[in-house]
Parts: sequence; C-alpha cells; structure tokens
Amino acid sequence: MVEELQARPTGGGGRRGGGRALQPVALGDVAAQEHERLSTGIGELDAVLGGGLVPASLVLIGGAPGIGKSTLTTMALANLLAAGRKTLYVSAEESAAQIRLRADRLSATDALQIPVIAETDLDAVIATLEQERPEVCVIDSVQALHCADLQSAAGSVAQVREVAARIMTVAKELRVAALLVGHVTKEGALAGPRVLEHMVDCVLQFEGERERTYRTVRAIKNRFGSTDEAGVFEMRDHGLVEVVDASARFVSEATRAPGSVVLCAMEGSRPLLVEVQALVSQSELVPPRRVATGFDRNRLALVLAVLGRHGGIGLGAADVFVNVVGGVRVDEPGADLAVALAVASASKRVPLGGERPLACFGEVGLTGELRTVAHRDRRLSEAEKFGLAPVVEPGVCGSLREALQRMFAHVGGEARAA
Repeated sequence: MVEELQARPTGGGGRRGGGRALQPVALGDVAAQEHERLSTGIGELDAVLGGGLVPASLVLIGGAPGIGKSTLTTMALANLLAAGRKTLYVSAEESAAQIRLRADRLSATDALQIPVIAETDLDAVIATLEQERPEVCVIDSVQALHCADLQSAAGSVAQVREVAARIMTVAKELRVAALLVGHVTKEGALAGPRVLEHMVDCVLQFEGERERTYRTVRAIKNRFGSTDEAGVFEMRDHGLVEVVDASARFVSEATRAPGSVVLCAMEGSRPLLVEVQALVSQSELVPPRRVATGFDRNRLALVLAVLGRHGGIGLGAADVFVNVVGGVRVDEPGADLAVALAVASASKRVPLGGERPLACFGEVGLTGELRTVAHRDRRLSEAEKFGLAPVVEPGVCGSLREALQRMFAHVGGEARAA
C-alpha cells in the first residue's frame, strides 16, 4: 500500500471538468534557449554534466555508502562559493559538526565558508530555500527528508516521491540548481521509486570500491548533455583528485604474468587502458566458482562457454576468478576478448605479449566470432600512445580460436628462440 496526498479539485470547462484548451505550437516556431552553465570547478564533473550545472535543474547523485558523494558535493559547493555563487548545504543525515570535520580535511580553501543546515523536516528546508534563495543547493540525502503531510516513515516510496516533487517545484520557481544525494541498493541501483529518476534532469552514478582509491562518475540520464562522458577520480586524504590520464597509471602497474592482459576500454567517449587479470585453479566444489570483480558475472559465464566450445579450453572443473584492476567496472561488450585471453593465459600458465603487456578489445559472439565495437580508432590510438601496438582486435583476428592460435603460437616462437 502506497500513501498518496489527495489532489485538490480544479475548476474549469471541458466535458470532464478539466482546464482550458491550449493552442499547439510547431517545434520550428519554438525559440531555442541556451542554458547557462555553472561550473563546479571540477573538470571531470563538469564534463559528465555536459559543461556544468544548469539553473533550475535537479541532479541526482547515487553511490554506495562511503564512496565519496558528500565529499564530491562539498568540493563542488566550495568551488562555486569561491566563484561568487550563493550556495547552501542541507544535511538530513549528518550534523553540522560532522560536516565541519569533513570540510577540515578538504583542500578547498572555501569549504569552511559553505552555509549549512542540518534538518530532516521538508517544510523547514523549503522555507530556508525560499528565504536564502541559493543558486546551488545540495540535499544530502533525499531519502532522509520527511514530509509531515504523510504518515509513512522517511525513505518510503510515498515520502521519497513527495519530497522530490516538492523540491523540484521550488527549484524550478527559484531557479536553484539542486544536487540530490541518493542511496543505492545492494545491487548498486538507485534506491526508492524509479519515478525519482524520471523526475530529475540528470542522474549520476558514483561507482568504485571503498577499499580502492579510484572512483568513476558517469551519467545515466542527462537532459542537458550527453550520457557518453565519464569522470575518473582518486580518493586521497585531502579529498577527491581528478585523474586526467588514468591509462598511464593502469599501464604502468600492469604485469607480464600469466592471466594478465590490457583492455582498451571506453569510459564514455574517453579511451581507457585497464588491466584485466584472471586466475584459474583446480576446483574442489561442484559446481566450481565463477567470481568476477568489475565485470558482469553472466557475461563471464558466456565467455567461458565460448572458450570451451570454440576455443578448446574447457574449464568445467576449475574455479575461475576475473578482476578488472583498480576498482574500475567495465560493462561494455568490448571487454569480452580481454577476459577470454586472460582466462586462456591463466589456464595455460603462459604469459601473453612481449616486452610490453598484450592489449586487446572486441566482442565475442556465441559462435566464436569476434565482432567490432564502437570507437575502434580511439582505442587503437590510446594503445599506440603507450607503445602497446599491435593490438589484438576484430580487425586482426576473425574468431576467438584464431586469436588464441596467434597468441600462443607467438609465445611458443619466442620460447623456442630463447
């Protein structure tokens, strides 16, 4: 059962008692508006947003607890405040003293000047917004605010929907760029009703692992920009730091051990080189374990099935572990070939590549063929920049079996020459 507020009846004409009829306008006659952008001072975040925050817009930021959502929003407010923008931080989960402790750790000089209120009552928060009229406001978090008109507990479906609707109305009227911090479920999806994602203008997903230093911000929805961009950050003692050239760090840490290859991945429109590692060991369990970190487990099962059927590498009695190094999560199909070659290398206990790690990308089909993926030129140029050419990709090998034969034949030739 979901509690809802009863809508007030509205008068007017029409057969059903609705409002007045409107005159449609052709799209060609509608004046195109250029949206003003408010730069957060964080280049990676501005790129994901499409150039910065748009006034009178709602941005929903979701991520696991402790991932750095509050740190990122506090840094953004500090930069906006330094640029002369009026800001406000609304905390419904932490006290003002706790926020002060976080601001002390940040390198942003104006973090301690951010106006803050610690309140869970929605009416009080809206009254403060109408009084202060900030240009940018952070609400941390939307699940913790409570509307007194509803009897349900804070965080319920009815409460989250009503809170978001009220904040959206005020933000549109006062032209406030509102950043809503949201909780996520165990599966990593945004908690609460899905209607919340449809109400806001932009949905950002903050991904990563608390134990790892790297974080990724990508846009799932963006009405004022593209969803092809992604930002990479590194968590340090003084806050989040932008990682402009993440490929250099990942390639420098890549190993030449069996089971290690470099994937030419794409984070939005940015090429990114990441190391994919695999470990194959004899299993004592039935069925054997299939563990994937940073890679979809169902996709791993597909790659292993193709390896056994078309690659001649059966792993039915072995445990298989796959890890994308650095806490990066790769969801694109172009990672299939890297996972397949890493697992094959770990199974044969033979390292792939020469003096430099082997770089590859490509989608693996169910019949064993290699399929092309988007942004091939960008991937190849990124690998060439770090001296990882030639790259194993669908343009070089037509099938997974051909790729495996070439790689192991090349390694065998090097061993005979040595």
